[in-house]
Amino acid sequence: MLASKLAAIRPDVSVIIPTFNRLWCLPEAIESCRQNDCTTEAIVIDDGSTDETWEWLQTQEDVISVRQPNWGKDWAVNRGFSMSRGEFVRFLDSDDFLPANANDKQLTIGQREHADIVVSGYVTLDNESGHKCTNDWFACDDFIAQQLGECDSSHYSAYLFRREFVSDIPHRQEFGVRDDRMFVIEAALKQPKVSFCVEPCLVHRHHGHERLQFEQGIRNIVTNWSHLQIYRKAAALLNDRGELDPRRKRAIARALWPLAHWIAYTHAAEARDVATWIYQLDPDFIPPEAGPLGYLYRNLGFIATERILRMRRLALSPFRRGSTGRDEPVPA
Repeated sequence: MLASKLAAIRPDVSVIIPTFNRLWCLPEAIESCRQNDCTTEAIVIDDGSTDETWEWLQTQEDVISVRQPNWGKDWAVNRGFSMSRGEFVRFLDSDDFLPANANDKQLTIGQREHADIVVSGYVTLDNESGHKCTNDWFACDDFIAQQLGECDSSHYSAYLFRREFVSDIPHRQEFGVRDDRMFVIEAALKQPKVSFCVEPCLVHRHHGHERLQFEQGIRNIVTNWSHLQIYRKAAALLNDRGELDPRRKRAIARALWPLAHWIAYTHAAEARDVATWIYQLDPDFIPPEAGPLGYLYRNLGFIATERILRMRRLALSPFRRGSTGRDEPVPA
């Protein structure tokens, strides 16, 4: 069988694809992994799908597929990584896909330059309109500061990682749906040799189906808390190593500012603590908002401004009810 023949060949690239009820897009993700000249293994972990994903996977002889109960993405990714054999590895969301020869281009660069991580930009695709937008890689001379939030750091599925370099970095369950962000930060903290491909090596799809990144209700609260813990952990690790310099502190402060606002929707005291930490990290921090909102933040402070925004949301809430009849958050 084809699968047994492939098993005898060590692949150049392993593409790990966790999936849950994504049969509507998974075939395109897998097909994109085949559009390479290099030897590529696609490892799909079906995280308990109920939409016939598993049945379809059984028809794909060149795909390594495993089914597990619905334990979540991080468990799926870690299981896939434990099975991978490639010199390099990529983590691909099943609702995204790769441009033709993306693995070839990054693999060539990684081998030629002995890189630990090969980064690239990516293309966003609106699934409804078909509109595409190219997001080029943003060159930055501090990869750690970039990952902490100083500037755009692309999408981690656009990265090709040398498997041995990240073999001791799991996707950590304690960071929930932000486990990929913590993964990349941990990789950055290992001071990798980073090379980049000038061409985008991922197509990131925007669609109306459910996404883990956009949680509602109590899950949204957990997501915000997990996001905050990433920066607390990263700051602590850098501080212990004597590498939490002003530039990296400013990067963390920049990333924390919108998070403080999101937390303030439900937990004002905790949001105040985040805002206090922002100004401890960067005493010269200036809120980035323009217009009246920026004026309020700069002149009244974070807490007073958030109270005003909360009163505004409450006043508008009768006019902003979701399909469930419950009040939904009103963007400030």
